[in-house]
Amino acid sequence: MTQASEAHRTVRRRHDREIVALAVPAFGALVAEPLFVMADSAIVGHLGTAQLAGLGVASALLTTAVSVFVFLAYATTAAVARRVGAGDLPAAIRQGMDGIWLALLLGAAVIAVVLPTAPGLVDLFGASGTAAPHAITYLRISALGIPAMLVVLAATGVLRGLQDTRTPLYVAVAGFVANAVLNAVLVYGAGLGIAGSAWGTVLAQCGMAAAYLFVVVRGARAHGASLRPDAAGIRASARAGVPLLVRTLSLRAILMIATAVAARLGDADIAAHQIVLSLWSLLAFALDAIAIAGQAIIGRYLGAGDAEGARDVCRRMVQWGIAVGAVLGLLVVASRPLFLPLFTGDPLVKDAALPALVLVALAQPVCGIVYVLDGVLMGAGDGPYLARAMVVTLAVFVPAALLVPRLGGGLTALWGAMALMMLVRMLTLWLRSRSGRWVVTGATR
Repeated sequence: MTQASEAHRTVRRRHDREIVALAVPAFGALVAEPLFVMADSAIVGHLGTAQLAGLGVASALLTTAVSVFVFLAYATTAAVARRVGAGDLPAAIRQGMDGIWLALLLGAAVIAVVLPTAPGLVDLFGASGTAAPHAITYLRISALGIPAMLVVLAATGVLRGLQDTRTPLYVAVAGFVANAVLNAVLVYGAGLGIAGSAWGTVLAQCGMAAAYLFVVVRGARAHGASLRPDAAGIRASARAGVPLLVRTLSLRAILMIATAVAARLGDADIAAHQIVLSLWSLLAFALDAIAIAGQAIIGRYLGAGDAEGARDVCRRMVQWGIAVGAVLGLLVVASRPLFLPLFTGDPLVKDAALPALVLVALAQPVCGIVYVLDGVLMGAGDGPYLARAMVVTLAVFVPAALLVPRLGGGLTALWGAMALMMLVRMLTLWLRSRSGRWVVTGATR
């Protein structure tokens, strides 16, 4: 073995260790998040159908409201990681505090909007007359926890930027356990019904935010970073988040349009679509974990001025994305006979879902590339390009999806449009990665 070959293997092994060390805990934290809703559903479901239906509507609204602000995690990760790479920990933590203050301001604004408009929002989502009062109750109480939820997003970004994905895992697991216990105690022990479930979730989210703030504040004091709000820093965090907000809204629009089209195809198709979409979302957690590692590692390399190191780790993460995507695709194909019966016994739904699942399986290596390059460009602070790329993707997807029912296509054709969407995303991200324009070194982009 030549000396150059051995050096290459050593570098690759170092990259692998970094990716695994960040991605595995990140995956655990990502999986813990949806368990909150599952725990609430399991407990509230025993109160009655109307309460469960109300929870479903309110949870959908809350999830949408919070997911729109996921840029708080993404933008903060990239900005903090750059300063870590530059060796300026006080500035890194100061940057993180700006993101947390922005989260608090946005959370207060959301509360101000949601509390008076809760009945209208619930009605917009088509809640029945029996479910609507429960949905309004849950939504209004849970809205009080939105600032804490957004602080969790921003503080998670701070710790990821500091190359720490273990603490978010520990906090997420503790939050899930606290949420389940509080829900059971307040719903049944205190007899508060669905309001108890909402208060349990609010208390759990506030506890998670407090845990994050404790860690961040301790780091700030240790490195002499200011905790006071800085108007210029908050504005800078907001500006960095706007392109990522556009990206997120475009992606949400794609998913909503796909569901709306599936609903027009018939009951069996929309039922099958929900099953396939749930699996798609589950697979995304594994790939998103690699993307999170990419955000943190790329930002650090660029902050340290190591452009070649950033390119090397980008190439290695793409290989990881393809490999993990291929494994996930094989698992989908192998588990189809076991997976579908968990959700339905209707043969029509199964017949609609089976070919769509094959497309999902075939698309996973492409998804792996997309998630990784998305994370790389986020870590590089290349938000404006990501926004433009997602708008282009949306423009391609919309006519393709809307043509499905007009041309008499079924669910398989719709998921063919979803696969096309991922191919367009891969092409736009690959072109950007090949151009090298994302490689901008320094403590700030």
